[in-house]
Amino acid sequence: MGRHHTRHTLVSSAPPEALYDLAADVGRWPAVFAPSVAARYLERGERTERFRLWASVGGEVKTWVSRRERDPAGLRIRFDQEESAPPIASMGGEWIFEPRPGGGTEIVLLHDFTAVGDDPDTAAWINAALDRNSPVELAALARIAELATGLGAAPGDLVFSFSDTVTLPGRTAQEAYAFVHRADLWPERLPHVRRVELSEDAAGVQEMEMDTVTADGSAHTTRSVRVCVPGERIAYKQLVPPRLLLGHSGRWEFADTGAGAQVTAEHTVAVNPAAVREELGAEASLADARRYLRDVLGRNSRATLELAGRHTG
Repeated sequence: MGRHHTRHTLVSSAPPEALYDLAADVGRWPAVFAPSVAARYLERGERTERFRLWASVGGEVKTWVSRRERDPAGLRIRFDQEESAPPIASMGGEWIFEPRPGGGTEIVLLHDFTAVGDDPDTAAWINAALDRNSPVELAALARIAELATGLGAAPGDLVFSFSDTVTLPGRTAQEAYAFVHRADLWPERLPHVRRVELSEDAAGVQEMEMDTVTADGSAHTTRSVRVCVPGERIAYKQLVPPRLLLGHSGRWEFADTGAGAQVTAEHTVAVNPAAVREELGAEASLADARRYLRDVLGRNSRATLELAGRHTG
């Protein structure tokens, strides 16, 4: 059977530079692409990078390490997996953004792969997974870039990250990690959390459903998947974001310092422009939405960390 090749394409009205910029920033992927759960850079250079990605493939969260070479002038990104997840034995490919004569872009996503054992059934399973995920990723990329272009904005105005770092005196990184990791105990520990259902069918991968109550008394149910590295970090992706967001991902990172545990809470969000005025008022702008999200999400994370610092159980 040998090496298999796939090609998926989509025509977008967005300019190629905007689409390229979105695809080039792996850190945004969990907030943009439905299959992507978490990403962590291992090396970053001017044109090359290595990263670990966690993504939903065939109903399971799988992880692999990739190396990429970015070509901003040629509007191409080549990728090759250094460490693949079975049943994939090896995989590479390329993002290509081809300007169209009348405006817009043809996005081309190529994959080439080999299957473990060179088995035809396994290769068919991988092909089916690519046929499911690739069109979803192309559509999501085009959607964000087209929304930004329609507003006269850059993709970074819609998809952006922010973080808060808090030091917890008298606490170790392991203790702070344990507080965030044991989200099943949050209804007893966090006043705004009413219910949490937490499962961990695969080591280090949690699925969580949570009911919370906001300051105005309204209730919300969220579902997330979390990737946990014991004592070091917890990355998460919100599976059903609220109306104001097209996507939401984040991470908690834990480290020991001489002053106590240092915890960084980061959020990456993709704003839904269509919901800004109905959620925040008739005069609200995209900038207002960015400020609102920065305030609300940051405040929630800091409140969780404050309680982690006070917790004695």
